[in-house]
Amino acid sequence: MKILILGANGKIAQLVREMLATKHVSLRLFLRNASRIENIGDNEEVIEGDATNFAAITRALTDVDIVYANLAGQNIEAQAKNIVRAMTTANKKRIIWISTLGIYDEVPGDFGKWNHEMLDGGYLETYAAAANVIETSPLNYTIIRPAWLTNQDEVNFELTQKGELFNGTEVSRKSVATLVTEIINNPTRYTNQSIGINKPGTDGPMPAWY
Repeated sequence: MKILILGANGKIAQLVREMLATKHVSLRLFLRNASRIENIGDNEEVIEGDATNFAAITRALTDVDIVYANLAGQNIEAQAKNIVRAMTTANKKRIIWISTLGIYDEVPGDFGKWNHEMLDGGYLETYAAAANVIETSPLNYTIIRPAWLTNQDEVNFELTQKGELFNGTEVSRKSVATLVTEIINNPTRYTNQSIGINKPGTDGPMPAWY
């Protein structure tokens, strides 16, 4: 199985790489600056490119089974549109898309107000628009909406579905990477679902570490 990782230098993407290093998969690592990738494994290849470039994404999709998008930026909606177009043209279906909490106004209470204060004004709106592009596409998607991220060396998470109130305030990047890896290893899990991920017992008006 071949996995295309878009935004392969991201912290979560790097953890996914580590978790898949001993698996019987091959990884195609796509990022804007290929020199940032170190310690390339035997099961890995690196492609330099921009996610808004249709030709670059189309080339990167050759022989790919699953796309895992770990992207960011003010142009995230344009990236989503280009990826959907390229995958549809190439007849590729399965995508795992990292988004953020709050795109459906699903975060309740004081934490929800704080989250809006922190993310409104360009971030939350663009991520919501990008998620809508993915959800209304013909792709077989899983959208993952993490709580505020930590670098804790732990795997401890719970999930919520779209339409449910978001739980907790934080989650480790390692937990998110574990969920991504579980889906890659079991591609029929969470198909056409948007799921929130948080660490249990972290409710509050803001992340405890903030």
